[in-house]
Amino acid sequence: MSTLALKIFLTPVLICAASLAGRRWGETIGGWVVGLPLTSGPVAFFLALDYGTEFAWHSAEGSLGGVAAQAGFCVAYGWAAKRLRWPFALAIGTIGFALVAAALQWAAPAPLLVPLDALILLLGLRLIPRAEVSASVETLPRWDIPARMVVATSLVVVITAAAPVLGARMSGLIATFPVFATVLAVFAHNTQGKAAAWQVLRGLLLGLFAFTGFFAVIEFSIVATGTALAFAGAILCALVIQAVTLWTMRARRASG
Repeated sequence: MSTLALKIFLTPVLICAASLAGRRWGETIGGWVVGLPLTSGPVAFFLALDYGTEFAWHSAEGSLGGVAAQAGFCVAYGWAAKRLRWPFALAIGTIGFALVAAALQWAAPAPLLVPLDALILLLGLRLIPRAEVSASVETLPRWDIPARMVVATSLVVVITAAAPVLGARMSGLIATFPVFATVLAVFAHNTQGKAAAWQVLRGLLLGLFAFTGFFAVIEFSIVATGTALAFAGAILCALVIQAVTLWTMRARRASG
């Protein structure tokens, strides 16, 4: 199977699974699921296949920088949503992503990205406003999941095609823009209010710990072990961290 065929098949399957999980278990879980590298993970894999492990290694650095940028998006959107409607909150969140991404692209040394990401995610969880929202999940239109699948697949194909022009690290960074969390947050904000959007953003921040673990494994192992072993280890690491954050969410919910 060609890499293009893999992109067209694998990406929509992953996004469909994440979207169905969000429908079943609610806004925070929806954000938590899309915190996984559902788009940037396939992008990194296809970059490794298309351009080699060295390119994928540098791309992983960009993705690790993108973790903090996503946290910047969440905090900026969350605070903007306190007073503004979703189009303005989305614009401010995007500016927050761009500013943090630019700062880390030029100022953050690669060895410090993993601990820096962890600290920024913890800080982001403290800064996102808190509010309760109904546990019921809104009925979504029939076109919702197909639209997400089309957008995700288009993003993966475009970024991997543009990678030689963008460069490895910039490709990895751009691939981390929280497209699916944005869709979830905007829809929740528009239909259920700002509290629902905050729950999506908080779930995303929790999911990004697994994202960080995934790309940390790629960063430190892909050149030495090769694509297959590096990605197998990265997936295992992400699943373990994701299980820990799920347990944390349930424990905090049980304690009120």
